[in-house]
Amino acid sequence: MKGFAMMGIGHTGWIEKDRPACGPMDAICRPIALAPCTSDVHTVWAGALGDRHEMILGHEAVGEVVGVGSLVKDFKAGDKVLVPAITPDWNSLEAQGGYQMHSGGMLAGWKFSNFKDGVFGEFFHVNDADGNLALLPEGMDYASACMLSDMVPTGFHGVELADIQFGDKVVVVGIGPVGLMAVAGAAIRGASEIYAVGSRPNCVALAKEFGATHIVNYHDGDIADQVLAKTGGVDRVVIAGGDVDTFAQAVRMLKPGGKIGNVNYLGEGDYIKIPRTEWGCGMGHKAIVGGLMPGGRLRMEKLASLVTTGRIHPGKLVTHRFEGIEKVEEALMMMKDKPRDLIKPLITIKW
Repeated sequence: MKGFAMMGIGHTGWIEKDRPACGPMDAICRPIALAPCTSDVHTVWAGALGDRHEMILGHEAVGEVVGVGSLVKDFKAGDKVLVPAITPDWNSLEAQGGYQMHSGGMLAGWKFSNFKDGVFGEFFHVNDADGNLALLPEGMDYASACMLSDMVPTGFHGVELADIQFGDKVVVVGIGPVGLMAVAGAAIRGASEIYAVGSRPNCVALAKEFGATHIVNYHDGDIADQVLAKTGGVDRVVIAGGDVDTFAQAVRMLKPGGKIGNVNYLGEGDYIKIPRTEWGCGMGHKAIVGGLMPGGRLRMEKLASLVTTGRIHPGKLVTHRFEGIEKVEEALMMMKDKPRDLIKPLITIKW
């Protein structure tokens, strides 16, 4: 089979590889919709996970099952399925402890294009199929379905990590696709004021549609200064963009007793700086939690139900559409270059 791969840090290309083998609990799928991610960009061009050679990229897909292992009970060839970006080993000790995304080691539930070939190939492998795949709901469009792989669950996990409560004042830093879903999640959780940090017009418009009450444009000055001038301090911060210096701004704008939930993939920088006095000299009860989104079938099914009932509309994240697996490279380069009108590209594939 062919796939689009990381050849080394800063290099990509099409390669030929053997079709993946199917274990007794696994499934082999072919993609019917794909989306490149900024994480792919960090992985390749920043070398954020270290060097990878001839590893097929991609972790956002809707798939069609072409084969299953002998112990798989709930899926069969021909099923169209939602595929989470994180596919834990559900019998691991980490999963039993409630941290399935780290099954087998830190970040090891993230397998696609990290420890094994990803979804940007003619076929891809899914471990523990009964625990990780979910049936594509009838009538769900591929754009919404593909955003359920990563953008929706990651944005929502930022909301969970920040522990947003009814009536909270919340800042969402970064309103790319993950941040936009964090805005939607904060609204569902009952935040009273949502300050969305970003500047691109289409992202700003969608943030308002998803529930943002205020927009903070980082071109207008330090975001913490702007938020503090408006609020005097907020209850929760979700970091879905920025860099290692963003944490200092988040700590400054947070009230004592507040929480910061980070789901931003920090591709560069060695250390995160925490301002000593604004952190209460270490005693300010300002919590910082960073987490990889949970994976698995149950979560996918629950998030899918929010789409089918009209509670969220993740398909609106898709701004550019392509057809054919050969368009993966063009779509990925678009994510790398980030034209101003881009939120997410989608590739649909007919076999």
